[in-house]
Amino acid sequence: MSSETLLHENRVFVPAETFVAQANLSGMASYQTMCDEATRDPLAFWARLARENLHWHQPFTRILDDSNPPFYKWFDDGQTNVAYNCLDRHLQSGLGRKTALIFESDDGEVSRVTYQELHDLVLRCARGLRSLDVGKGDRVVIYMPMSIEGAVAMLACARIGATHSVVFGGFSAKSLHERVVDLGASLIMTADEQKRGGKCLPLKSIVDEALSMGQCEAVKQVVVYRRTGGQVNWMPSRDLWWHDMMVKEEGSSDPEWVEAEHPLFVLYTSGSTGKPKGVQHSTAGYLLWAALTMQWSFDIKPQDVYWCTADIGWITGHTYVVYGPLAVGATALMFEGVPTWPHAGRFWEVIARHRVSVFYTAPTAIRSLIKAAEVQPHSHPGRYDLSSLRLLGTVGEPINPEAWIWYYTQVGGGGVPWWIRSGRRKPEGM
Repeated sequence: MSSETLLHENRVFVPAETFVAQANLSGMASYQTMCDEATRDPLAFWARLARENLHWHQPFTRILDDSNPPFYKWFDDGQTNVAYNCLDRHLQSGLGRKTALIFESDDGEVSRVTYQELHDLVLRCARGLRSLDVGKGDRVVIYMPMSIEGAVAMLACARIGATHSVVFGGFSAKSLHERVVDLGASLIMTADEQKRGGKCLPLKSIVDEALSMGQCEAVKQVVVYRRTGGQVNWMPSRDLWWHDMMVKEEGSSDPEWVEAEHPLFVLYTSGSTGKPKGVQHSTAGYLLWAALTMQWSFDIKPQDVYWCTADIGWITGHTYVVYGPLAVGATALMFEGVPTWPHAGRFWEVIARHRVSVFYTAPTAIRSLIKAAEVQPHSHPGRYDLSSLRLLGTVGEPINPEAWIWYYTQVGGGGVPWWIRSGRRKPEGM
């Protein structure tokens, strides 16, 4: 491919010194100062960060309870709410009109919601869930497409104190059944179908099959979001349309103030080596680290458009698609499709269309796109305007040198800083 076909040949990059000077954690001196503070008094260090970065309905007085190792409790006598931290407090600080989520569907349709609009959707969903007698301590399985509605379902559960477990929409009825039974879920939130790679996948039918396998007596209700309008079997005594639930006007939409150690969600391992194991994530400590890594690792700025390509069914999707970006008032992109449909340049097309500035994906995706670019020259990232990118990241498994060089030079143009979270590949939920 000749250099004149590559748009990044004439890109202008921020000098490294300028990038460092403007960073939220600006240089080794700032980093060392923070490390020194943490070393001198680690409890005071984490207490300061928790007070500065989270809203506390009831301030904590105990930083760490380490009386029963290995079960450590952080800020456990404090009360907060994740949804309030991700939405309400941003409205109070004037971010109501800022775009919270940009959604691009599998077939390229785009929609956006502001922080005020997302807050309103979550309140409506929370009222609907409460009308179904779902509340603090109940468990909800979310088996939904990658969508704004999926994020709303997660945040609504957090708002009312219900513990959610998101199951990846590509999992089978057997995998769903295992998780529903183990969690003891009383409600499932799903969709008629999901769209992925130009195909419609029947989520509601898979839910029906899972529930027919037995041991699911705890499930009293199935809420169904109409994504495609596809045909579904219907059990009137159990099934309820999402849009009917969302019009409930009665009941409170106030946040349920929960203990810092209250279980926010349970995410399951793949089960590839036996029965899936649920990993429980608590409220305050989890949200604090999500917010801090958005600031420190992603250097998130108010003007950024941030895109993590993970599905909300994975832990990366929980933390870096929904909770982390919203906790810091960022604009995040949600993408329903796959990187190779309808062509292998879809990722680069999305970045160019939405002027994405911080991009976070997996080495597996990068390797597949390298191969695609070799046989589909029009899908090469150099064909797209990626000048908005200012920071790249990868996650999930180690990245090989060849993939790193390609990502840095062909996507980043050889001038965009990047970071990697690598190591041994982990199953989802860990």
